[in-house]
Amino acid sequence: MIDVLKHPVYARLFSAQVIALLGTGLLSVALGLLAFDLAGDKAGAVLGTAFAIKMIAYVGLAPIANAVADNLPRKAILIGADLVRASVALFLPFIDAVWQIYVLIFVLQAASATFTPAFQAVIPDILSDEKDYTKALSLSRLAYDLENLASPALAGILLTIISYHWLFGGTVMGFIGSAALVTLTRIPKQNRREKSRPFVDRLTRGARIYLATPRLRGLLALNLAAAAAGAFVLVNTVVIVRAEYGASETDVAYALAAFGSGSMLAALTLPRLLEIIPDRLLMIAAACLLAGLTVGHALYILVNGLAAWSIFLTVWALSGALYSAILTPSGRLLRRSARADDRPAIFAAQFALSHACWLLTYPIAGWAGEIFGLAVAMTILGVLAFVGTGAAVFLWPADDAGELVHEHSDLPLDHPHLREFQTVENRHQHVFVIDDEHRAWPTQG
Repeated sequence: MIDVLKHPVYARLFSAQVIALLGTGLLSVALGLLAFDLAGDKAGAVLGTAFAIKMIAYVGLAPIANAVADNLPRKAILIGADLVRASVALFLPFIDAVWQIYVLIFVLQAASATFTPAFQAVIPDILSDEKDYTKALSLSRLAYDLENLASPALAGILLTIISYHWLFGGTVMGFIGSAALVTLTRIPKQNRREKSRPFVDRLTRGARIYLATPRLRGLLALNLAAAAAGAFVLVNTVVIVRAEYGASETDVAYALAAFGSGSMLAALTLPRLLEIIPDRLLMIAAACLLAGLTVGHALYILVNGLAAWSIFLTVWALSGALYSAILTPSGRLLRRSARADDRPAIFAAQFALSHACWLLTYPIAGWAGEIFGLAVAMTILGVLAFVGTGAAVFLWPADDAGELVHEHSDLPLDHPHLREFQTVENRHQHVFVIDDEHRAWPTQG
């Protein structure tokens, strides 16, 4: 897998991603402890609201940021977003009220809503080979796992000698380091079939392509399944560990690290698995198992009370592995479903639509846990994960062929697209994606 790092441009961008996510991981631990300091056992509700605000920024601003930045240099966008995030992180150690958490989280995540889709869309332009890109996706998943593994482990060590407020300094350094590495990287220019589109078209293009593509509608349903289980882990780990188990701040970091270690193990094995198992089968199976594990854990707590600490960590690790198996292949589906010039738009759509799922699940995890108890909240989210899995089975056809036979009754016979392929009565076959010449998915049969 790591041989893809021999590509110098990708290696620098991957390093930037790792450094930024290490800082973000420290932020996650520190923010949870800050919420517990300010709200006690109501910290889950505070974090649920904070993460919901984060999702509002992601859902509302990612398509707008992509549309506004469409004609701007991608390098400048990445550097600017990193610097904004670093500036906001400087204020986090001085928070002394819950509302301040909400304001700063919105601004910070608004910058992330600009950075992340732009970053993700650059990678396919750098790595044209499908196997290299698959390895890059797994490495990217590993980088995200650092937010749940290496960062909490590092936080656990640092918390033995410093206050958690100092962890926010690591967040600042992470974003500044990311900006520095992007500055030293040669970012390829975006290939365009035309120089510019109307703003409204740029704003909605990614979502239109996404929602018109069956495999991506299935991906959205799987994102719901992953978000349902993942939201409980991210929102309520600090409450379970500190309030239910009565454990220490360091143990919060260890619990998050267990989730991250499972996710990392899955990411390491996925490139080989995806060579023999179709994306659809692997992702749907993982979603079904994750939903079952979440509901099973909740029912165990309702009947028997808290499990032993070792069992709790094992469940978190298994949840992380299945979570990773759902999300890691998503970049392959996105790349397969759009032309190169539409990738920024479709990655922005994935960013916004997937986080719309988290916008639903974060408040459930926080407020249902506060009102009805953690086990009930976990049960609700597990059932929601099953709903997402079932929807994916229905929306994503089992026979998901790349090349489709279709016709163009709306195009003249001398149209350049028809001349490009061998056509019989405006009917031909090629790899099908939604674009200007193909505005609806063809009916097969």
